[in-house]
Amino acid sequence: MNPSAIVKPCQEKIFQQGNNFYCFDENSIESFNEEMLSPDYWQQQGAITGTAQGRGTTYFVRHLHDEWVLRHYYRGGLIGKFIHDSYLFTGFNKTRAAIEFNLLKTLSSLNLPAPKPIAYRVKKSGLCYQADILTARIANAQDLVAALSVDSIDAQIWHDIGRCIKAFHQQGIYHHDLNAHNILLDKNSKVWLIDFDRGEQRQPEKTWQQANIDRLLRSFKKEQAKLAEFHWQDKDWQVLLEGYLST
Repeated sequence: MNPSAIVKPCQEKIFQQGNNFYCFDENSIESFNEEMLSPDYWQQQGAITGTAQGRGTTYFVRHLHDEWVLRHYYRGGLIGKFIHDSYLFTGFNKTRAAIEFNLLKTLSSLNLPAPKPIAYRVKKSGLCYQADILTARIANAQDLVAALSVDSIDAQIWHDIGRCIKAFHQQGIYHHDLNAHNILLDKNSKVWLIDFDRGEQRQPEKTWQQANIDRLLRSFKKEQAKLAEFHWQDKDWQVLLEGYLST
């Protein structure tokens, strides 16, 4: 194997400046700049390669030869209509960013197909905090909603999606928002899971695993009802389940 192709494990460095906490992977960033956690920095560098809209704007950025994803933490649900991006601070290691970063480190160590963690920032103000995270971008990939809006996908891929989810579940990996947008296919049709905010590693149990699967099914039905073109059928779901149950 080419040594340059070996992915080095995350070697995190944590430091504090005033009320701001920073963490970054020294194997991914040789010269860390705190402003790397701000969209303005990348805008000034002319390094924003794209955006995606969700609760807020997600930025795709280029750093040297790497492609990263910059995401700010926003609240969802009813409370998100009143408090957009502030969370109660109960300790640095209990922040949303720290928890997700550490979970992504675990996924990397387990060789599960998920983004590599790059860096995060926690900005404390009084009793609350705001946070941002940088992760590696999955190269040449699109989510299932984008793919299915164009055409159907092969039964083998549906089978692989089921097997991929099962691989995470076997390791006790709970995905808080398993939906069609958070499942990616790269150019080789490899399956990836993204967005592990509020995820965690648990004792494997059928109750929460089935809840994950049920949430994904609701996601497909929601997209099918919403989009004029969405190439998904019940038989595709059955093949996914066969893949999930095959391991």
